[in-house]
This record gives sequence, C-alpha cells and structure tokens, in this order.
Amino acid sequence: MRLPVPGPRDVVRLVERGAEAVELLLSAAPRVNALLDEADRLLTKVDDLVERIEVTRASADDVVRRTDEVVSRAERVVTRTDPLADRLGRLLDSMEPSLAALQPTLERLAETTDPKEVDALVTLVDHLPVVALKMENDVIPVLDSLSTVAPDLHDLLDVSRQLNEMLAVLPGLGRVKKKVDEEQGEDDEG
Repeated sequence: MRLPVPGPRDVVRLVERGAEAVELLLSAAPRVNALLDEADRLLTKVDDLVERIEVTRASADDVVRRTDEVVSRAERVVTRTDPLADRLGRLLDSMEPSLAALQPTLERLAETTDPKEVDALVTLVDHLPVVALKMENDVIPVLDSLSTVAPDLHDLLDVSRQLNEMLAVLPGLGRVKKKVDEEQGEDDEG
C-alpha cells in the first residue's frame, strides 16, 4: 500500500486549521480555567463533606456506645425484675378472688367516707393501746367481780323489801313510808 504524500495545499490547509485550533484552544482557556476553579471549589466542598462525615461517624459511634451501655443496664434491670414480676403476678392471681369480692365494699367505703371520719379513725387507732390496757386492768376485773356480786345484790334487795314491809306495819311509820314513796315518785317524774 502506498502512503500519500501531502502536497503544498495540504500543508496550507493544515496551517489554517492549526491557527483555528490554536484560536479555539486560546478561547477555551478561560473556560478551562473556570472549570479548574470550579473543580477546586468542588474538591474543597468534598473535603468539608468528608470531614463532617467523619465527625458524624464519630458521634454515631459515641451514640452506639452509649446505647450499648443503656441496653446492658436495661438487660440487667430486666433480669433482676423478672423474678419479682413473677412473684407479683402469682400474688395478684391468688388475691384476685378476695379483691373482686371486696370491690363493691371498697367502692362504697370510698364514696361514703369523709376525711374527718378517716382522721377520727386514725385517732382511735392511736388510742387503742391505752384503751386495751384500761380494759384489761380496770374494766374486765370489775366485770368478773359482778358475777359474784349479783347474788349478794339480789339478797340485799330481798332484805330491803322485807324491811320496807316491816316498817310499813309499825304504828306511825306508815305515813312516813307513804311520804317517802311520794317523794320518790316525784323524783322519778322530774
């Protein structure tokens, strides 16, 4: 194959094109320069973005670490509270029938109880030890002795009636007895 040899016209055309190419290249230089400036700005933005990404990643790592700690603590709490929750569940299950039976009473008590009544009840409960001691030391011994005194009182009343009857038959004392009976009648009415 034979290679063509360029002629003078080809050289002139080539020079003309070279000048156009140089002109085109020179006119493109500001645009290339602007593109390089824009590329430089983009690289600066990319660097800033990469730096922010690193900061965000470090923050995320810190959040993950703290979250892991919280999860660990929560797991420990759950581990400790599971047995308590089981016990509480069994206790509530066992008390449910009693609580259900008491519910109407408790509702009525809540609706009808005045705060002053609650205060009075608290005061009464505060005094119960003293009341119990007085009952044991003072009242119960007296009540026990009443069972032995009752027959004596009946005997005393019988003797009093007999004496009253004897006094009524004595001359002159009948009027006194009548007067005493009238006074006792007035005292009973007044």
